[in-house]
Amino acid sequence: MDKVYYRPITHTDASRPETALTLAGGWCWFDEVEKITRGGLRELMPAAHLPEDIRYRLTARRAPVAGLGMEQPRLMGILNVTPDSFSDGGLFDDPDIALEHAQAMVEAGAEIIDIGGESTRPGAQEVDEDEEIDRTAPVIAALRDMGFDAPISIDTRKAMVGDAAVEAGADMINDVSAMEFDPAMAELAAITGLPICLMHAQGLPDTMQDDPRYTDVLLDVYDYLEARIELAEANGVDREKIIVDPGIGFGKTLQHNLALVRGLSLFHGLGCPILLGVSRKRFIGEIGLAPDARARVPGTLAVTLAGLGQGAQIHRVHDIAEVAQGLRLWQAVNFGYEKADEQ
Repeated sequence: MDKVYYRPITHTDASRPETALTLAGGWCWFDEVEKITRGGLRELMPAAHLPEDIRYRLTARRAPVAGLGMEQPRLMGILNVTPDSFSDGGLFDDPDIALEHAQAMVEAGAEIIDIGGESTRPGAQEVDEDEEIDRTAPVIAALRDMGFDAPISIDTRKAMVGDAAVEAGADMINDVSAMEFDPAMAELAAITGLPICLMHAQGLPDTMQDDPRYTDVLLDVYDYLEARIELAEANGVDREKIIVDPGIGFGKTLQHNLALVRGLSLFHGLGCPILLGVSRKRFIGEIGLAPDARARVPGTLAVTLAGLGQGAQIHRVHDIAEVAQGLRLWQAVNFGYEKADEQ
């Protein structure tokens, strides 16, 4: 029998039917789901007819991430202390400038800062772990010494880098390889008890965009993340500590990326918060006619709003002030100005 997938059809409208269910304890609701199989079935069904275990996964309130409740959207500011990241390489590799930028992002609306010392742009080469530690751990330690109290995430594929970052004061691990590059990452997550984001990527950065192929990208990515969650749990990581990321732009074509954004609500069925990272990605430039990555703010905001409309909880972006403004307006339109103002 074909495996069945359930994608909630999400809404934020104030006119909510009594039979509607709240999605992941957040701001969206649904009263229908799309029932999908690999055999080609796609049909709508009432949410009231969901199997009990699926209903629970789709509706249960998510645990806080690094102290941040998931009942409202959260902005994660990107701080790349690298010389070669695709849109901001070399801008923040000076420690003093990195510290200043981290503070500026929080002032602009970021609630968590994601610090990375290895570019994972298409074509990027691996960085030695000692060099990656030297780029990231001192910045984290300096932020903590300055009294910086916002949550800090370490963006790395390597357990030794993650361990050094945690020692320096990091609160979360963001692994774009979902523990495949370095299996010891599962042990680090289990021992520290910190939240870990597991992201899907097809291939390694230096080759991932050569010719990515999927049978069904939405279902393939879902199955992959489901398997990585099960592996993490088998290694002692609590599911409540796991965040999932479909990996927009990591071994995907433009059409793959659009399919994942269009079907994003499916991933709530994994029972974990969703992190969406679309900031300045190449497909935004292709569709939005913006070859300069730093000119892709409007497109980034458009796709971020699409993710908000499907209940994605964490949004990883470069341009915090612009996206924070868009988020506040989106909240005001959907839920009223008073609520947006409170947040």
